[in-house]
Amino acid sequence: MKASKIFHHGAYRIQLNFPANEEYNTIVRQLQDAEWSNSLQAWHLPFTKEAYKALLVAFDGIAPIVILKQNKTEAVRQQKQSRYAINQLERAEYEKVETFSKWMAHKRYSESTIKTYTQAICIFLKFIKPKSATEANNEDIIRFVNDYLIVNKLSFSFQNQVINACKLFFREIVKSPLQTEALERPRREHKLPNVLSKQEVKAIIEASTNTKHRMMLTLIYACGLRRSELLHLKPLDVDSKRGLLMILNAKGKKDRIVPISEKLIAMLRTYYKMYKPTNWLFEGQHAGESYTESSLQSVLKQALAKTGIKKPVSLHWLRHSYATHLLESGVDLRYIQELLGHKSSKTTEIYTHVSRKSLQQIPSPFDSL
Repeated sequence: MKASKIFHHGAYRIQLNFPANEEYNTIVRQLQDAEWSNSLQAWHLPFTKEAYKALLVAFDGIAPIVILKQNKTEAVRQQKQSRYAINQLERAEYEKVETFSKWMAHKRYSESTIKTYTQAICIFLKFIKPKSATEANNEDIIRFVNDYLIVNKLSFSFQNQVINACKLFFREIVKSPLQTEALERPRREHKLPNVLSKQEVKAIIEASTNTKHRMMLTLIYACGLRRSELLHLKPLDVDSKRGLLMILNAKGKKDRIVPISEKLIAMLRTYYKMYKPTNWLFEGQHAGESYTESSLQSVLKQALAKTGIKKPVSLHWLRHSYATHLLESGVDLRYIQELLGHKSSKTTEIYTHVSRKSLQQIPSPFDSL
């Protein structure tokens, strides 16, 4: 496998090139923030030490990673592209983009959202040059979607992010005559959640011999946690006397509580005595530092390798499985919505489409032939 540094969509990434191999695709798909590019016809990862380390761990003993150095011509070209995307805006638009970034920070948008929206605006402003932001109109947005996003076969989610970013930027910062209300998002995708059986979940959890690793995977499934929610838990968030887990400042800046059983509390006590976490419930190699997302993803990958499960399981599959298994056991959908922290009941209703209990109640006309 060959890995090389590239500049893609306003940011440096690690591009991976290898012959068609479904096993490699499955492994890369499980890496944190791995994305497939139709224009590059290759997978790419964030250009960070954590992403590179996770890549090496994922392919350890499976395939060697060959690092390709950029030649000077390519390096100069990408540096120019980077300056064009960011520094080229300094003379005319840079202050507006900086103001936009500060406005989002003031509104308490997440760091990842601020980064994504800022990059999206930079790409759009680069596209419409020599027009300035104050001269942009709705036709420029339509042209950007047709001549850039669609032509480059960029994803539904990226197009949606660009539209969201433009709506905020032009309404709150530029105050331009551009009619943000007329900007339409792409048609929504309706994908079903991926669900594991209880036997598969048990196999994944029990495959981890490391107490910390097993505890993290257990807690994600047992409480329906998002990855970031698990990594931001603190020891004081566990209320063992009341049998509750406090999930603070989760997605949408919302707090919620979920029940934890005596069995889970006993596991947490054993874990706590063994590791004695100080700041975060799950800490990395150094005391006081939170466990990283890439390392958590590697924990799941290692467990999957031991189980022999070939599905491209992600950590979020455990959360989906938690919700579906609750529904199948008869828990009311309204309670599941609260436990998952969903703002809308429509988001939770998607689990009715994959619930084995509800589907098996529907007889096939074939059986009455």
